[in-house]
Amino acid sequence: MTTINFEDIKLNDEERQPCEVWTRVMGYFRPVSEFNVGKKSEFYSRVCFSESKAIRGCSCDAYDMAAE
Repeated sequence: MTTINFEDIKLNDEERQPCEVWTRVMGYFRPVSEFNVGKKSEFYSRVCFSESKAIRGCSCDAYDMAAE
C-alpha cells in the first residue's frame, strides 16, 4: 500500500477549483454567490453558536428557570 504525504502536494492558482458555498435561507438552499451585498455581509459576519459557552456564561438560577 502506498502512503501519500499531502504536505508534498502543491497546487498553482491555475490548478485550483473554486468552491461554491451554499446556505439555507427561508427554508431552501441557495449559493452565497447569488446573495446581494447586504446578505453576503450578514452571512460572513455570522458566528457559530456554542451551547457550552452559553451555559457557562449564565448563572445557574437563570438556567434552571429556563428549563422549567
